[in-house]
Amino acid sequence: MSAQPITFHACPKPIAADTWPVDAVLALFDLPFNELMLRAQQIHREHFDPAEVELATLLSIKTGGCPEDCGYCPQAARYDTGVTAQKILPLDTVLEAARAARAEGATRFCMGAAWREPKDRDLDHVEEMVREVKALGMETCVTLGMLAEHQAQRLKDAGLDYYNHNLDTAPEFYENIISTRDYQDRLDTLGRVRGAGIKVCSGGIVGMGETRLQRAGLIAQLANMEPYPESVPINHLVQVPGTPLYGQDALDPLEFVRTIAVARITMPKARVRLSAGRRQLGDAVQAMCFMAGANSIFYGDKLLVTGNPEVEEDRALLERLGLKAKHAHTDARCEVTQAAAQ
Repeated sequence: MSAQPITFHACPKPIAADTWPVDAVLALFDLPFNELMLRAQQIHREHFDPAEVELATLLSIKTGGCPEDCGYCPQAARYDTGVTAQKILPLDTVLEAARAARAEGATRFCMGAAWREPKDRDLDHVEEMVREVKALGMETCVTLGMLAEHQAQRLKDAGLDYYNHNLDTAPEFYENIISTRDYQDRLDTLGRVRGAGIKVCSGGIVGMGETRLQRAGLIAQLANMEPYPESVPINHLVQVPGTPLYGQDALDPLEFVRTIAVARITMPKARVRLSAGRRQLGDAVQAMCFMAGANSIFYGDKLLVTGNPEVEEDRALLERLGLKAKHAHTDARCEVTQAAAQ
């Protein structure tokens, strides 16, 4: 009996070169798993070194006491999660953490504060942190909540490279997760960040009870930004006792991998980052995520207030997979090729 040739289904395409309607994104999610992975890996290789992974470290510079009601967040003041409100860290403490992260191979240092939005006086401290961390030769990113236009400009003037503000989920599922901030508030902040000339870091969380269609809706929102974010963190829900989403049915790990692959296909030049929840995924699923086009991880033993794989575990995993850390001042393969051609 002769072997039958393998037939690949056509990969769904957006209706326009820069537009991804939700049904086209959903069609990607619905592809047979092997076909989706193949397509994602092909696109990944067109724009990046497939063996390179960016290492980023996230530090909570102001923990707890947030007035918002995000259902996943242990830092919300209204939930009893054991997290207590703290003042903003002193500069020396932040720089000590940044130096340690750099020594472990991280090239981007991210600083997060549990605020609904920062007060102008808060930015005095953050600006100093940004300037001093940049002086160490690291990329800088902050996540501080909603921003006014003049605040975004202040951060740009301080030299900030990236601002993180996640959309969390699809617009139609958003009210199930948070009521103290509108979806448009998030979009407005991202618009102000982009308007100030700061690169955008924006993604979401999966496994919060949303449907596949709603996961497609989140990716469509991100992919249709003009331009789409330079960094796209995809978080797997970390269920924290005391938060409303604790006890949520666990997401199928392969659905998480599909989300990574669809993000890579729809945002081919973005850094797609494995963020919260890597400890729960395990090595095999993380390996599939790298195959699906993830090329950045949060690196260190803690993400804000939740656990993360230890540095040595990450090093061992990357070595087993034959992956290498991205060095400072290097990026996408296309940029390297362009520079070599000049």
